[in-house]
Amino acid sequence: MKAAVFQKAIDEEEEEEIEEVCNAFDGEVDIHTQTTSSHDTKNNLKGFFTSFLSMEEEHDQKRARTISEEENGDTTTNRKKPRASRAVISDVTGSEPVQQRRLWVKDRSRAWWEEECSRFDYPEADFKNAFRMSKSTFNLICDELNAAVAKEDTALRNAIPVRQRVAVCVWRLATGEPLRLVSKKFGLGISTCHKLVLEVCKAIKDVLMPKYLQWPDEESLRSVGETFEAVSGIPNIVGSMYTTHVPIIAPKISVAAYFNKRHTERNQKTSYSITIQAVVNPRGVFTDLCIGWPGSMSDDQVLEKSLLYQRANSGGLLKGSWVAGGPGHPLLDWVLVPYAQQSLTWTQHAFNEKMGEVQRVGKEAFGRLKGRWACLQKRTEVKLQDLPTVLGACCVLHNICEIREEKMEAELMVDVVDDEVLPENGLRSVSAMKARDDISHDLLHHGLAGTSFL
Repeated sequence: MKAAVFQKAIDEEEEEEIEEVCNAFDGEVDIHTQTTSSHDTKNNLKGFFTSFLSMEEEHDQKRARTISEEENGDTTTNRKKPRASRAVISDVTGSEPVQQRRLWVKDRSRAWWEEECSRFDYPEADFKNAFRMSKSTFNLICDELNAAVAKEDTALRNAIPVRQRVAVCVWRLATGEPLRLVSKKFGLGISTCHKLVLEVCKAIKDVLMPKYLQWPDEESLRSVGETFEAVSGIPNIVGSMYTTHVPIIAPKISVAAYFNKRHTERNQKTSYSITIQAVVNPRGVFTDLCIGWPGSMSDDQVLEKSLLYQRANSGGLLKGSWVAGGPGHPLLDWVLVPYAQQSLTWTQHAFNEKMGEVQRVGKEAFGRLKGRWACLQKRTEVKLQDLPTVLGACCVLHNICEIREEKMEAELMVDVVDDEVLPENGLRSVSAMKARDDISHDLLHHGLAGTSFL
């Protein structure tokens, strides 16, 4: 590049001097034509060409001298100053400076994470307030995700540590703050933060979900059934099923499918959402998930689309057991729901009251889920196709916190409100109708129903 610049400068000088010589030559021809003989003209031309050849030799010497100076590092003459985007770096052995490109990286403060949160003596209460979990739980997650999210250093820059990668994701999910604030908090670029959130959420889904979100085995199902029976008096319940909605920005495709009419009418504001259906055990831990169906679908439609529905109807998953549903779910051989008619007997009232206690377990679990991960309370910047992964990561992190008995402040608890619509065909099993009537009769006549319904 530099040689080309010097060559261009030399060529321009040659062209200017050659042009001047030609002009002088034209003038001399005119004068000598008028005053001298042709013999004198030939002598003058001979002298001119001799001078011209000498001038060419002088330029050749100048060009050779310039190239020699450039090779020897002498750039004091006829050389432009280096651009500001280049940095001169000297070799540690003391050799000549080498021109290298400078990497322009915006200077951002990382003091909050590196100098505060990462300190060993950082207060536990402050850490839990920021990340919705204790230091020990956070360290556990980092250790289990280390192999999946760790990156190697490159020649250009050092890799972001695993703890900081996980912290960016967890803080974003916990606070629901926009990416520009996440960027400012951790001293990273906005696009980098967005990429980290998606990468860590995918790692949580791939690595932690199979371990912390799974259907109970036979022994666990018996334990779950006994616990629910102690709470409600209803036998053989293995989970409380609830469906909630998460607000989203209006998608670019299939807008009508995600339009939530019930939330729009209640809030007097146009709402779009996607659904999360979950089965919850007595500890508030999710044992089954169905995420991502459009918000215009009712609870029974979401249930019919779930893998749980397919497995249960095949007869191999819930034989002889119940999943406690809500008014929006149909009565099936394996789904037990409250009575929905207007006029209820005392027996039916008693049954609905006890079913409400079981349903409360699922509803409160979603209240803690949304309270712990505030990103579920507001419309998120995440693209629709990436949202199921992010929501699944929130549910897995919720399970980890519940299993490790992480306490949550009461003010963070969210009162979940989802408008349940009765299904068109709510009674789909004659045997289930008879079984429900028998359970209702036992509750009332064995003194298990209580009297609050009166």
